[in-house]
Amino acid sequence: MKLKIHEIFYSLQGESTRVGLPTVFVRLTGCPMRCVYCDTAYAFSGGSNMEIDDILDKVAEFGTPYVTVTGGEPLAQKDCHVLLKALCDAGYSVSLETGGAIDISPVDSRVSVILDIKTPDSGELKNNLWGNLAHLKQTDEVKFVLCSRTDYDWAKQILANYKITEKCPVLFSPVYSQVNPTELAEWVLADRLPVRMQLQLHKILWGEVAGK
Repeated sequence: MKLKIHEIFYSLQGESTRVGLPTVFVRLTGCPMRCVYCDTAYAFSGGSNMEIDDILDKVAEFGTPYVTVTGGEPLAQKDCHVLLKALCDAGYSVSLETGGAIDISPVDSRVSVILDIKTPDSGELKNNLWGNLAHLKQTDEVKFVLCSRTDYDWAKQILANYKITEKCPVLFSPVYSQVNPTELAEWVLADRLPVRMQLQLHKILWGEVAGK
């Protein structure tokens, strides 16, 4: 049982409600989408095939209970589900970062799914698998990465249409260096949205650095 792994590294979680926690990131190679703001295009190819047991051994070296499986799009490799289960069985607190185009229903229920809903300006709106919203748990999170005021207004309407904030926490994140964070904060406050605004901590600390 092997997965193509681009990198395994240790850093602070930069996003989600786990922001700031020392975390091991397991980044899988490959992604079927091409978002205009993608900051991990380097993971579209390359990497090395690793056995599940070898991945777990590497994760264990860092001595933290928090593991994030990310990409690329990790669910594009079907055996990602085996890795997720193995990490949970090993006692880790596991989150999965997924772009929302692939069915999340087979994901181990112990995993916290961070589901990225693609906005119009992402260039990948057509690939949203809306059926995923029916599988959200209270321990999951939905993320909107916003490129513009147009994206913000669209996301606000999606929240209302699907009542997402009643299912799980919702995150609004401005595209780095594209949407003014202060403006986004003011929009959220003016509309009294029950969402968590987030900035990418890793980029504040290290800038556009791969492997952080």
